[in-house]
Amino acid sequence: MQNIQNIIFDYGNVIFMLDFERAQKAFTDLGVNHVEHIFAHSGQTTLFDDFDIGKITAKEFRDGIRELTGRADLTDKQIDIAWNALLIGVPQGRHELLHKMREKYNTFLLSNNNEIHYNFIMDYLKKEYGLDDYSRYFVKDYYSHLLGMRKPNKEIFEFVLQNHGLRPEETLFIDDSPQHLETAAKIGIHTELLTAPDTLEMLLSRKGIFQ
Repeated sequence: MQNIQNIIFDYGNVIFMLDFERAQKAFTDLGVNHVEHIFAHSGQTTLFDDFDIGKITAKEFRDGIRELTGRADLTDKQIDIAWNALLIGVPQGRHELLHKMREKYNTFLLSNNNEIHYNFIMDYLKKEYGLDDYSRYFVKDYYSHLLGMRKPNKEIFEFVLQNHGLRPEETLFIDDSPQHLETAAKIGIHTELLTAPDTLEMLLSRKGIFQ
C-alpha cells in the first residue's frame, strides 16, 4: 500500500481481543433479556453508547444495568465482572509488532471505550506487560469516553486528523467494525477490515504495510 504515512488502529479485536458472546452470556446470567438486541458487535442501546462517550458515569451505567435486569440487588462487582467478561487480552507478540510499526509510521490508537473497561485494561497492561500507558507504541492513544465522542461518528475521525495535521489520503484505518470503516472511508481515509481468523500480523504482511 503506497503513500501511507499514518496508521490509526482500532483496539478491540485488532490489538486487544474481545469475546462478545462471553459478555452476552454474562449479562444473560444477570437477567438481561434479549441481550443481543441491547449489546452486540454490530450495535448497542443508548445506555452503552452514553457510557462510551462519558455522558454517564460508571455508577449511572451500573444503575442502568440494574434497571434492565429488574434486579436492584446486583452489586457493583457483579455488574463489573459481567461487563468485563468481554475483555480477553493482548496476544503475545502484538505489542512488539506495534513497536516496530511505530518506527516506520505515525501510529495512533482510536478506541470506543468506557470507564470500567479502561480501568480494567490499564490494570491488565500493568500486571501482564509492565506498561503504565501506550506512549511507546503510539503518537497518541484516543479513547471515546475521554473525548466525548465515539465511532462511527465522523467527528472523532476529523478530530484525530486535524489534531495531528494528517492527510486522509496518507492515512490508513484498521478496524473490525464495517460501520466504523464506512465513515472513515467517506472522509477519504484508507480502510482495512480485520476479522477472525485473520490477524493483524497477517493483514499487515498481506497488504505490504509491514514485512
